Amino acid sequence: MAGPEDLHEYVSFEDDVEDRTWVFDLTFLTSSWRCIFGAGCPGVLTGPAPELEHGCCSYGAHFTDDDDRTRTEARAAQLTDAQWQHRRVAARRGGPIKVNGQGETVTRMVDGACIFLNRPGFVGGAGCALHRSALDRGERHIDWKPDVCWQLPLRRHDETDSHGHVTSTLREWKRRDWGSGGLDFHWWCTDDPQAFVGHQPVYVELRDEIVELVGAAPYAMVADHIERRGRETYLPHPAVRPART
Repeated sequence: MAGPEDLHEYVSFEDDVEDRTWVFDLTFLTSSWRCIFGAGCPGVLTGPAPELEHGCCSYGAHFTDDDDRTRTEARAAQLTDAQWQHRRVAARRGGPIKVNGQGETVTRMVDGACIFLNRPGFVGGAGCALHRSALDRGERHIDWKPDVCWQLPLRRHDETDSHGHVTSTLREWKRRDWGSGGLDFHWWCTDDPQAFVGHQPVYVELRDEIVELVGAAPYAMVADHIERRGRETYLPHPAVRPART
């Protein structure tokens, strides 16, 4: 009997200190996925639009909490007109962040995309103004951008049982994690071999992001497990797995 097409291999560790079980998606963490923003990424609109260079910035960012918003606003205040194409637009509108009609705290939109997104042809370079400024300063982009922006395509999901024990799963971000809107995307990067072109596995490529999400000790455990067993022994990602005939 054939198994499901979207088959992933996981490993779990018990953390007695935190009374937590850590679960890691080894299929994704050992894959060659990498962000292809500005390198042919079709974006997440309802049709392919690589020429726009929106990536996954077409709908702006939702903030996780007050700290997330405060950090982003503080970093935005450090940007200059030369670094941020829409800085003056943000000033006229009362800042780059607002509360929308649903009561959600989000980045403002300009011409169909996030206000922080510099468009192709901008003298300071296309892409997220926050991300570019961090790299120019030799700093981590994850200390500059909204949480959801640096976490993608990783997702940590916590579940607490009736006894208070927490199970935390780190896996790839799937269309369903966006809610019903995710089904409208023409393209999603973890679905397509076009994005699996990295020269090192995700657990190495996104080390800083993973450590930020789970902590140094859990990261060390899963990295050691992968290296002891050998990356090549894990189930290939469905996006690059040979199609069944």
